[in-house]
Amino acid sequence: MNITHAYAAQDAKSKLAPFDYKPRELRAHDVQIEVLYCGVCHSDLHTARNEWKNTIFPVVPGHEIVGRVTAVGAHTHKYKVGDLVGVGCMVDSCRSCPSCQEGLEQYCENGFVGTYNGEDRETKAITYGGYSTSMVVDESFVLRVPENLDLAGVAPLLCAGITTYSPLRHWNVGPGQKVGIVGLGGLGHMGVKLAHAMGAHVVLFTTSPSKIEDGKRLGADEVVISKDADQMAQHLNSFDFILNTVAAQHDLNPFIALLKRDGNMTLVGAPEHDHPAPQVFNLIFKRRSIAGSLIGGIAETQEMLDFCGKHGITSDIELIAMNQINEAYERMLKSDVKYRFVIDINTLREEAVA
Repeated sequence: MNITHAYAAQDAKSKLAPFDYKPRELRAHDVQIEVLYCGVCHSDLHTARNEWKNTIFPVVPGHEIVGRVTAVGAHTHKYKVGDLVGVGCMVDSCRSCPSCQEGLEQYCENGFVGTYNGEDRETKAITYGGYSTSMVVDESFVLRVPENLDLAGVAPLLCAGITTYSPLRHWNVGPGQKVGIVGLGGLGHMGVKLAHAMGAHVVLFTTSPSKIEDGKRLGADEVVISKDADQMAQHLNSFDFILNTVAAQHDLNPFIALLKRDGNMTLVGAPEHDHPAPQVFNLIFKRRSIAGSLIGGIAETQEMLDFCGKHGITSDIELIAMNQINEAYERMLKSDVKYRFVIDINTLREEAVA
């Protein structure tokens, strides 16, 4: 097996820098993937800087991966050399618990294996992610990418796309429904696009008047400035579903009040500190509910990719070279990207041979 070139963090305070490693030998059901593009998720930064206190160093981040199959194991049947594929946040699970049996591997009762910073179930080796020139992944956790889409724009679908698609599908979003999307970042802009494509009436909530025009361009029918009490009051008791993508601590009550009877708000943003507890009576008197949602299972992620292929949906991205990753992290902290950084991994190959 050839050496894989990558970028890794050696400890919580170090910048990402070149790092070479040898991937595992192909197992019977493995595929070897030449990585073409890898999206940059905020989880990458949290992990590289050990902000969740669970990082195993050195760490090679990246779980929004698009590439081509370059080799297959002896008993691989889903993919062949040359196929265009993707890898998301998981590369394995126990496959036997009730959640795995139902195709909900992200809720594996024994813990799924993360694409990076995870532990291989067989060898106990630590997994390395998509900031790499190549990867070896079990075919059961590899997705087929539609050929008609811009490949760089597809990469964030493997995390941001499925994170927003899964709750929209779970709560049966579709024509005739009024759906709110809170926040217009990497997750929120995908939520707007997907809910619009599903046929819902989409209302974007943002604190930034500068995002009104962009929100409508992405598919929002209305944009509400959530800090404006009068604008919020115009929408009381009117939403079937609200998808809250904000990853900063905030008061949920103003949004709960916008839900109809039996309306739901699902949280997908992961704040550093928990939101203040919601007012119980705000829930009781309308039988409203608050839920959470985590990425999606493999079958649902494939469904999402096929849906995006059918509707021509990709992420709005800024393409960067591998050696710009540390600058991108700093910009991401300032929300200075519309709306997702994606690494052109060919720049890593060029750097490695220079």
